[in-house]
Amino acid sequence: MTMTDAHPWSTSLFADLDVEVELDAPLGVHTWYAIGGKADALVRPRSEDALATLLRRCARNGVRVRTLGAGANLLVDDDGVDGVVIKLDAPCFQELRLNAEGAPGRAHVGGGRDLGKTIHETVRASLAGLEPLIGIPATVGGAVRMNAGGKYGAIGDVVESVGLVTPSGERRTYSKDAIGFSYRHTDLPAGTVTWAVLRLKPADTAALRVRLREISAYKASVQPLGDLSAGCMWKNPVIESTGQRVSAGKLIDEAGLKGTSVGGATVSMQHGNFITVRPGARATDVMELVERVGQEVLARTGVRLEREVVFWKRGQD
Repeated sequence: MTMTDAHPWSTSLFADLDVEVELDAPLGVHTWYAIGGKADALVRPRSEDALATLLRRCARNGVRVRTLGAGANLLVDDDGVDGVVIKLDAPCFQELRLNAEGAPGRAHVGGGRDLGKTIHETVRASLAGLEPLIGIPATVGGAVRMNAGGKYGAIGDVVESVGLVTPSGERRTYSKDAIGFSYRHTDLPAGTVTWAVLRLKPADTAALRVRLREISAYKASVQPLGDLSAGCMWKNPVIESTGQRVSAGKLIDEAGLKGTSVGGATVSMQHGNFITVRPGARATDVMELVERVGQEVLARTGVRLEREVVFWKRGQD
């Protein structure tokens, strides 16, 4: 059986589009966990027009679509995923324009651009606002979609507007007020984020670089950055009785779950909110460990943990 036979929709979706296509594409190499199965098709559009047409055709043909960012906040099931996975790494989705439209501090950034690279470039340009996000592995589009952030701030703090292509292929623009940024969440509808406009502020370059070093050093001291993980596995929950948000890692630590393992997956001894993997680990090891930790924390504390890391499985959105 040929790849086209296995995915009969592939020719009608891609044949005349300006895209790069890989059928039965391994996805583990595109994720920080470096494990998991294949995508029916990994598609890299070379223009926003090609992306919009592709999404429109997928919707018309009932083909499931997912967008792959930096692969840091993601676990792909061992059986892979069905449909089309989109990756925005063409030059048109990677651009950075500082002082966009002549406005000092305004940065127009492609949705596929690496967040860490963007942070260093804005610091070199003496622009403040993104440096609190240093060390968060993401594309700009992925960071906006989930309002990525941490102890020092979130990307929603500096977003002015966002461009998105809907699953039906429509191009839409959303202002900050319409996006509804909250803790690890936005009200953005389904679709692929293609660009964001950020409002940054002029600042002293040397001071910004010192701040980058301070934040990076702190994260290195408390997070297992040398191990394979997907970052924080769970969101920090809100305690209903107090309305206060508490550390998921602390709850896991107090439950005595650090070091707990399933197969090649382990709750980090350095930070309880990180699940790391060893060579030979499978996605199912991580999923089973996540379920076990969640049940133990609920039983001991009455707090239900909500995953921050996204799980991709066949037949599921």
